[in-house]
Amino acid sequence: MRKVIATSEAPAAVGPYSQAVEAGQTLYCAGQIPLDPVSNEIVPGGVAEQTTRVLENVGAVLRANGMNHSNVVKATVFMTDLSKFSEMNAVYGNFFHPPFPARSTVQVVALPRGAQVEIEVIAVS
Repeated sequence: MRKVIATSEAPAAVGPYSQAVEAGQTLYCAGQIPLDPVSNEIVPGGVAEQTTRVLENVGAVLRANGMNHSNVVKATVFMTDLSKFSEMNAVYGNFFHPPFPARSTVQVVALPRGAQVEIEVIAVS
């Protein structure tokens, strides 16, 4: 059985998709970009500030399903400039603690709304 998860504490979906979908004990979260959920604008600053906002948005979606970052088993990070990987990684380490989720990080040509970072996660209860 599938259940759509949505919260106003994270930016609303900007297309035909859900913030997250729960299937059984697994939550599949759509990628979050660094949009402020109130203003719906990209947060000012660089990769560190954007990664912080992205992971706060991810946390809001997780909380809407009674979860938190410790429930994440897989994360995929999309960046427009991998030379800034260490900046992203330093912030990422503030949100995730051992045992860390599995993770992939890939460089992409562009992200929605000019974002520098997007992160999607899979979490289990």
